[in-house]
Amino acid sequence: MLNADWLLFNASIFLTMTRRIAVVPGDGIGKEVIPNALEVVRATGASVEFTTFDWGADRYLIDGTTIPADGFHMLARDFDAVFVGALGDPRVPTNIHAKEILLGMRFKMDLYANVRPVRLLDASLCPLKNVTPDDINFTVIRENTEGVYMDMGGNFKMGMPEEVATQEDINTRKGVERVIHFAFKYARDNGRKKVMMSDKSNVMTYAGGLWQRVFKEVAQQYPEIQTQHMYVDALCLQMVRDPKSLDVIVTNNMFGDIVTDLAAALQGGLGMAASGNIHPGRTSMFEPVHGSAPPIAGKNMANPMGSILTAAMMLAHLGLNAEAQKIENAVLDAVREKKTTVDVGGSLGTKECAAWIAERVAK
Repeated sequence: MLNADWLLFNASIFLTMTRRIAVVPGDGIGKEVIPNALEVVRATGASVEFTTFDWGADRYLIDGTTIPADGFHMLARDFDAVFVGALGDPRVPTNIHAKEILLGMRFKMDLYANVRPVRLLDASLCPLKNVTPDDINFTVIRENTEGVYMDMGGNFKMGMPEEVATQEDINTRKGVERVIHFAFKYARDNGRKKVMMSDKSNVMTYAGGLWQRVFKEVAQQYPEIQTQHMYVDALCLQMVRDPKSLDVIVTNNMFGDIVTDLAAALQGGLGMAASGNIHPGRTSMFEPVHGSAPPIAGKNMANPMGSILTAAMMLAHLGLNAEAQKIENAVLDAVREKKTTVDVGGSLGTKECAAWIAERVAK
């Protein structure tokens, strides 16, 4: 009985404790949509505390800082989650600040699983014919710390006719195995029935061979989950032809980056897409997947829903499920009532759309 009481006591502490969230609005429209998403979170009454950091192009252009020397350690030590906006600014042609901040978080904080839920809220948002929300509801799990994104390679005889460029695709047994385990656990914990592994192992035989072998071994530990394999080009075709057949997809870093943009189109575009960069048990990072969109920055045109849904995803990850559900319900109401920005059929500006959602959440 003492153990049960102890568990209840600790659970109550977890439910009432204030979650500390680091906020990096970033560049371009990130500086608009992220603050608006925070107002929606506040409207839920969630016990959260935000600390905003000015890491982005503006700071970089002032003093050359991308992220302070102890920045990643500080995030992991002092915060429960990180909420990041889009990064990228034409004033920094190399985008070095974006690379060091965003990819730095993924690599140096070891956020190895990129989780991209693909859910159609309303049929009007999908470019496919005769598709309903029941037809598009799957999740892509993308390996997030390896592959060609490790920036290994080089150029030989640059600028000459015989120039050679190499880009290495790095796949470790540890990295592949843990993200595949993550996908199966995600399926099991969320009532999903199938996990598909997608690769290009008919051409990329070494990396693909590792993924194939590990997938088959790990699958044996989850006999209740159906398994499937599909080459990534065939997967792209399947996403358009029969998205209802998809459930949980696990793939490598580059293929995951590509197929999730196609997936975003199925749910209304990048302005509707949310994502999380997860390491279970550690401080994880959440970011809407659209870019910084410099041409529309500061014009009150950007769709804030991707950021708002990302915030809901973050709250759910932190155990604030009721608050997350309030946000998701309000976003669905906004879509149905056309209280949205122009890109998804409404006539509101960024601030007005977010304010409508916040008001609905508060009710």
